[in-house]
Amino acid sequence: MTFPNVRFLLGAMVLALPVPCVAEAAAPTGREIMELVDARDDGDNMAQEMEMILIDKRGERRERTIHMMSRDVGEDTESIMFFLSPATVKDTGFLTYDYDAPDKDDDQWLFLPALKKTKRIATGDKSGSFMGSDFTYSDMTDRILDRYDYKLLKEDEVAGHPVWVVEAIPNTEEEIEETGYTKSVVFVRKDNHVVVRAKSWLKKGKREKYLDVKSMELIEGVWVPTETHMTTKKGKTTLHKTVMKAHNVRFNQEHPDDLFTVRKLERGL
Repeated sequence: MTFPNVRFLLGAMVLALPVPCVAEAAAPTGREIMELVDARDDGDNMAQEMEMILIDKRGERRERTIHMMSRDVGEDTESIMFFLSPATVKDTGFLTYDYDAPDKDDDQWLFLPALKKTKRIATGDKSGSFMGSDFTYSDMTDRILDRYDYKLLKEDEVAGHPVWVVEAIPNTEEEIEETGYTKSVVFVRKDNHVVVRAKSWLKKGKREKYLDVKSMELIEGVWVPTETHMTTKKGKTTLHKTVMKAHNVRFNQEHPDDLFTVRKLERGL
């Protein structure tokens, strides 16, 4: 499953071509819909600049700028990002190996320049907040389809576009512990298979997260969300919000072979 997934949201959130034979026939199952989302073409050798805007419950904002790159290696995906500003996070780096194999855990490393130390993210820590945002470390990688049970709840509209509304429930306690989510409901556009809205229930704190894709663009044949909001609430009270904006998204870039390595993570841009 590919939501809520930061790599998916920050520029690699793209889609497969429409499949009329599925859409025009009897309604697909929840699993079939999520397979369409999972099978989308996400481009390759991507580079982009991003803004991360953190907004607390008082409305105070903190803004960060990021440079991110990714590439496909067979069925796997490697990505690396470097924080450019402000000074408090400058040169912080994050490296992810997102494996397609269901029995292989994804690898993640966070480089903290102030400590001159690289921390490997343990499985038990992946439900934690990524750099103070409303996204978690587990949101940075794709979910394994077989680890969830899916149900098509209904058909609806989001911003005038027909969507399928699909419930996704983890079928193992291990998946709940790793992601921190006990259930999610996702809104998938029928025409392009983009997840444009989602609500997720957290295991801890009686909180919910709300994902909302505010805008997207077709770039080099790939649909890219260019502004995405993730909001954490407790009941009707907003606790925190993260706004992600993508700029200057490019595909088919020439990435050097040693870019997606811990050594490069520590050396910086």
